[in-house]
Amino acid sequence: MAEAEEVKHFGVKGSPLSLRVDIALRLKGVKSKFCEEDLQNKSPLLIKYNPVHKKVPVLVHNEKPIAESLVILEYIDETWKHQGPPILPQDPYQRANARFWASFIDEKCSPAICKAYWEIEGHEKAMEEACELLQFLENELKDNKFFGGETIGFVDMAASFIGYWLRPIQEAVGVEVLTKEKCPKLYDWCDEFVSHSVVKEVLPPNKETLIAFFLGRCESTKLLAK
Repeated sequence: MAEAEEVKHFGVKGSPLSLRVDIALRLKGVKSKFCEEDLQNKSPLLIKYNPVHKKVPVLVHNEKPIAESLVILEYIDETWKHQGPPILPQDPYQRANARFWASFIDEKCSPAICKAYWEIEGHEKAMEEACELLQFLENELKDNKFFGGETIGFVDMAASFIGYWLRPIQEAVGVEVLTKEKCPKLYDWCDEFVSHSVVKEVLPPNKETLIAFFLGRCESTKLLAK
């Protein structure tokens, strides 16, 4: 009899990066143990498994740790390629394109959105930049339901922050960078994303808690709408 696999996910409930891993594991039907981390008091195991960055998420598969959320998604896709639907496209060009847009989200979109909401200096310029970057994602969706076509995939998971967290931020701050008028396709994609059966199973259950957190953050930066 084959030895049972052991899969652990060190993360934080409510973290967009941890959510990526939760979605991928659930989509592939991989059973795992979630290990909640307190980032103010990181566990010795987290430091052991991710000594370089000391951050979540970390996936530990049979005592072999993998760090960085996008790297973890690829690992899950390759390791359990015969389980569940693929996360990355099979075509080499489409795979490369998916990696490009996932990096674009992490390196461009998310930092610009955070800057637009949390920084006072250059606020208007930051808002304009965030809207411009979201327009690129709007165009990339084309007429597809998800970034991967009709099924959820790598780029959709990478964009989980936009799909679920951006609207609570907008509600908390009172300023919108994503609207139905400006980005109708991306706006509708958010609804499709949070309504997906796998995503619904792992989303944080309490949006009010998220909104309260963002309100506190906004008050500290004095960016609340008057």
